[in-house]
Order: sequence, then C-alpha cells, then structure tokens
Amino acid sequence: MEETQTTSLNISDDFYGYSSATARELPEPDVHIITSAALRVPAHSSILASASPVLENIIDRPRKHRSSERVIPILGVPYDAVVSFVRFLYSFRCSEEEMEKYGIHLLALSHVYSVPQLKQSCTKVLGDWLTMENVVDVLQLARMCDAPNLYLKCMKLVANHFKAVEKTEGWKFLQDHDPWLELEILHFMDEAESRRKRSRRLREEQSLYLQLSEAMECLEHICTEGCTSVGPYDMEPTEKKGPCSKFSTCQGLQLLIKHFATCKKRVNGGCLRCKRMWQLLRLHSSICEHHDCCRVPLCRQFKLKIQQENKKDDARWRLLVRKVVSAKAISSLSLPKSEREELQETNNNNHGIRSFRL
Repeated sequence: MEETQTTSLNISDDFYGYSSATARELPEPDVHIITSAALRVPAHSSILASASPVLENIIDRPRKHRSSERVIPILGVPYDAVVSFVRFLYSFRCSEEEMEKYGIHLLALSHVYSVPQLKQSCTKVLGDWLTMENVVDVLQLARMCDAPNLYLKCMKLVANHFKAVEKTEGWKFLQDHDPWLELEILHFMDEAESRRKRSRRLREEQSLYLQLSEAMECLEHICTEGCTSVGPYDMEPTEKKGPCSKFSTCQGLQLLIKHFATCKKRVNGGCLRCKRMWQLLRLHSSICEHHDCCRVPLCRQFKLKIQQENKKDDARWRLLVRKVVSAKAISSLSLPKSEREELQETNNNNHGIRSFRL
C-alpha cells in the first residue's frame, strides 16, 4: 500500500504572525500539521499545546517508534484555513480577510480543538455577516459547534424572513437531509409568534389599566377642583376653569357625568353609558383610601353597601382593582418628586361635600 505523499512548505518570517525578529528566535519546528491538500505546516508543539488542550492531548500521545516524527492531521478544511488557524494559535489574531474567507471553517476548528477565543471571534463575525443565502448553513454549523448566541441570531433571522429563506438552496437541502432541524425551526417560529401575541395582549391590557387609572385621577380632579364644565357642588358656577393636562380623558368623563345626571333610564338600571359611570364610581370606591373625606359621589356608600351585605368582590373585579392600582403607582413614579408630594398632599386634604355641580 502506497503512503500518501506530502509536501513541506517553506515558511516566511511572518507566517506565525510574529515580527521578523521574533520569528527568527523561534526554535526549529518539531511537529507537522498535515492538511487535506497533502501539504505540511511546520509548527512548535509547545505553542500548540498551550493554545489548545485537544492538540496537547494529541501531542502527548505515545508514538509507535521513538524516532518517528510527530504529525497532526487536520483534514476536511482548506489548507489556507488551517494556516489561518495555526497563525491564530501563535498570535491570537485573525485578519478580517481571513475571517471573511474562512470564518465557517475557523468556527469548526475552534470548536473541535477547543480554542474559545477564536470561537468567540468567529461567532461575532459570522453573526454580523448573516444573509438569507448563508443563514441556514451557519445555523447548522452553530448547532453542531455549540454556539448558542449565533444559533439564536440565525433562528431569529429565519423566523423574521422565512418566506425569503425557504426559497434558498440551503433550506431545500435542509428539508431533504435534516428534518429534525427543520422541526426545531418551525417550533421556534411557533413559539415566537405566541410570544408576540402574548406581548401584544399584555400591552393592550396595560394600556387599558393606564386609561382606567387616568380616568380615576380625572374623576377626583373633577370632584375636588372642577374642570371646564363640571365641578364640585360647592364651587361657584361663574368660576371658569381652563383645560387640564389630561383634558382628552377629562372631557370624555365630563360628558359622561352630564349624561349620568340627566339620563331618564338611570332609575331603571340605566343605559350603557350610565352603567359605565356606575362601574367607574364603584372602581373609584374600591381603590380609594379616604372614604370618610372623599369628594367623589357615592364613594363611601359603595363601601358601606358591600360591608352591610357582607359580600366580597368577585375575583375578576379584585384583579382589575389590583391592576389599576399598580398602573396608578407606576404612573405616579414617573412624575417629578415635587409633583408627587403635591399629589399626596391633595389626597390627604380631600374633604367636604361629596357631589358635583354641572
């Protein structure tokens, strides 16, 4: 059986990424790396062993014959990629051109030979250079090389541009040869869509709670200070108020109060607008901490009615109250300190007639 013929290359001074002076100080190479092109790359066992524990184990293996030379086969990748890999083991540097040409091969080599610094660099560069055409190939490699950050970045790109990715040759090859990875991608997309729907629903709910919290503030504002057309019962009707800072909500609430005060159906249960006003008054009573001095109509009456009838609010109503209170707290924290203190003082001084004037 014929032995494979290999060729040793003449190495220039800057081959290892060192300066000429430093390169000349190196001892003679004592190990050779054999590449797929049957070319030998001379190297120094001490440097290889210090940079890679895997190469250290290979170097420390006992040889069949003490006189035989030490060789390390690194096959399956281009010769130039092996050269770039060896150069990194010496200098811990890799040029942008080398990364662009051999990034995928270097990631595989860094994983196989356990070189974390190179693996981290390859992961970052490959993540920055992802395209529709190469994302499936990089995804497969990231999965095999245990590169979770790169894997997640590829997954997100596939999920966000799936229609474009599924037209590529890489996706067609994946469907034919790796159905498990295809299933992982589809499962990831399904989970991502579920998360988006859940986040959208939570944002909508939070927006509703903030609107209700703002409505509670406006209701207290109308019943204590008065706004443009509705105010406390003891306020002089000739006094005019300008629009407040939350006039869009305040104006709608004033119209609702006017309707509630004049609606003829209110006695018999009221219309939908009246029922909405009853719910707002009940909600205020549930979150109010100043029942004895609150100026919002029916605040104390709602609380007394619940106590007299020995009833507890249902779970859904209690949840609504908690959410509105939380939204109110979050909203107040966003205010400057001086405005928060002023708001607290106003709440503490609320007392008097519990009605309003139209």
